[in-house]
Amino acid sequence: MTLFSNLTKVRESIARALDRTGLHRPVTIVAVTKTHPFETVLEAHQAGLDHIGENRVQEAQGKFSAGPKPQGMTYHMIGHLQSNKVKAALKIFDTIDAVDSLKLAKKISHQAQSKNRIIEALLEVNTSGEATKFGFHPEAVDEMLACLEEPYVTVKGLMTIGPFTDNQERIRAAFVQLRRLRETLNAQRPSGAPILTELSMGMSGDYEIAVEEGSTMVRLGTVLFGPRRT
Repeated sequence: MTLFSNLTKVRESIARALDRTGLHRPVTIVAVTKTHPFETVLEAHQAGLDHIGENRVQEAQGKFSAGPKPQGMTYHMIGHLQSNKVKAALKIFDTIDAVDSLKLAKKISHQAQSKNRIIEALLEVNTSGEATKFGFHPEAVDEMLACLEEPYVTVKGLMTIGPFTDNQERIRAAFVQLRRLRETLNAQRPSGAPILTELSMGMSGDYEIAVEEGSTMVRLGTVLFGPRRT
């Protein structure tokens, strides 16, 4: 199967999921190129995908240096970002989609200030309750609200990773929780802070459920490019 045919199937699946809700909205596809070479980034661009997600700073540094950034492309940092990698991340990524603590938000804001830029970001929330996952606790509302006040970080919305299970009810519940949390944060957001519009939730195995529950951004790798390379 080619990327074009895989992408067509994904878009059709997203359209069907939206039809089931009766609510139609744009859903951004972030193509996850982890373990794939820079040629895959170019292939994605040629297929009409203009958002690329990478999980690790070091891998992205090597990959993205292999060629010029395609016109109109947005590079997303979607994995856990260590504090000591923030400076490097800001050199190569357009948005940090996995800000998982107030401490990290402050570090990003400080480094962005030194570069005289404002960086877009998403706050990662651990809605699955799994200890192996990073993210704010869903009840840490005050900490998340504090992130919205960081002057050099523009928080656009929230991100979560669905629970590692085949239980669709548990998966759906995690996505519903993120959507409701966005509503809570918007109702309490500091004066002048932008409305949170993005919900980045849904990966190759659960993106249709995520779209049904309000996702505006899905992070897809395997369903587009096949198994990860070793």
